[in-house]
Amino acid sequence: MSEDLQARIVEYMKAQKKSKLYFNDLCKAVPEMKMREAKKVINAMVEAGILKYWSSGSTTMYMLPTEGDVAKEEKGMA
Repeated sequence: MSEDLQARIVEYMKAQKKSKLYFNDLCKAVPEMKMREAKKVINAMVEAGILKYWSSGSTTMYMLPTEGDVAKEEKGMA
């Protein structure tokens, strides 16, 4: 997996106003890639700890591990 692709996705996430993004939003960081290829890159980034999943139970989003503790965010929402 290209380090350039990873860096572009991370920079795209940092540039957004939201801390959590949907998969379709992340695909905008690499518009030249097909969604299936982007999914493989993003899943590999999750496995490597570069990104992490956030789930509300009905939807799954992606966030940077440095964007805060998920448990704290969920307590604030309850």
